[in-house]
Amino acid sequence: MFPTLETERLVLREISKDDAEGIFACFSNENVTRYYGQDTLENIEQAEAFVDFFANSYKENRGIRWGIEIKGTQGIIGTIGFNAWSPKHKRAEIGYEIHPNKWRKGYTIEAVSKVIEYGFGEFGLTRIGAVVFTDNEASNMLLTKVGFIKEGILRDYMYQNGEPYDTYVYSLLKYNG
Repeated sequence: MFPTLETERLVLREISKDDAEGIFACFSNENVTRYYGQDTLENIEQAEAFVDFFANSYKENRGIRWGIEIKGTQGIIGTIGFNAWSPKHKRAEIGYEIHPNKWRKGYTIEAVSKVIEYGFGEFGLTRIGAVVFTDNEASNMLLTKVGFIKEGILRDYMYQNGEPYDTYVYSLLKYNG
């Protein structure tokens, strides 16, 4: 059964076909995709394919992705979850995005903190990684704020709009190593 998580203001829940519009709203916005290594979506069918991708990733134990919903509202404002999950090595990478009209309200850090807690607890992780474009100041600051350590730079690691970009690699260890 897919786990539902709650914070003070948010519900992190399973993503369904009904969420394709919310996913499209995020991933069709160039302010969201410019630091994502993902082409900007052009139609709702592409967003529906994301829904399927997230569901299959969970079914195949490759990761988990929650829809981020503000309590008392309908529809998601973004997604968050783990990808590149390796149960054998007890590690995964965290990823997230939120619609720009919800930026700077503390929702992302609230969701990230809850997912980290879940990852170290229920998911049994000992390492949570993150790969972030060096230019993505907001995400770099957020990860540092919640305790991630910058391990280094991955040069020309991700492409966006046909251009290579450097990324930082971060980690957070369960036992503060």
